[in-house]
Amino acid sequence: MTKRSNRVAIAILGATAFTLAGCREDQVDAQAFPDLQSCTDQATQGGMFSAQDCEIAVAEAETLHLEAAPRYDSLSVCEEQHGEGACGSEASATQSGSGSIFMPLLSGYLIGSMLSGRAGMSAGQPLYKTKGGQYTNAARTSTFSGNSGATKLNTSQFTKPATTAGKAPMTRATAASRGGFGKSASGRTGFGG
Repeated sequence: MTKRSNRVAIAILGATAFTLAGCREDQVDAQAFPDLQSCTDQATQGGMFSAQDCEIAVAEAETLHLEAAPRYDSLSVCEEQHGEGACGSEASATQSGSGSIFMPLLSGYLIGSMLSGRAGMSAGQPLYKTKGGQYTNAARTSTFSGNSGATKLNTSQFTKPATTAGKAPMTRATAASRGGFGKSASGRTGFGG
């Protein structure tokens, strides 16, 4: 091979690596907490997030919960998807919703290190129990084995889900046609303490 051929080969190789790196999704440090207190307790011990980060992310997650939590037309349909005792009425959650619409209770918070704020992203995501005892985010993009621990996640896990507030709640038939809440998750992961 000539000198020129080596340079061309190296240039092509470099361009290919750059292109592949551009296709890879950014990852962020993420941690799940069952409640705000768990996050702030860890913050005081030098955790990944400060107490203020915890408060901001949990407030974001609670807002997303009210906007985008799955909604069902009956308590029984909700509990079929999330487990017995894991649901409440929209009216009790929002103080203005319908008493005949049901949504899962918050079972934890997923917090990402993107607190600088990116368009269409939220550093805090609500976590819900699935019928199988796992946890999933509102967008159903991942299912987690627990609601506490740390890992690296793709930034797509923090995309704001579509709003469900004011839309028709899922019936047993629509929940079944979607494979159940938490069943169509694209990624599955666990949290390591």
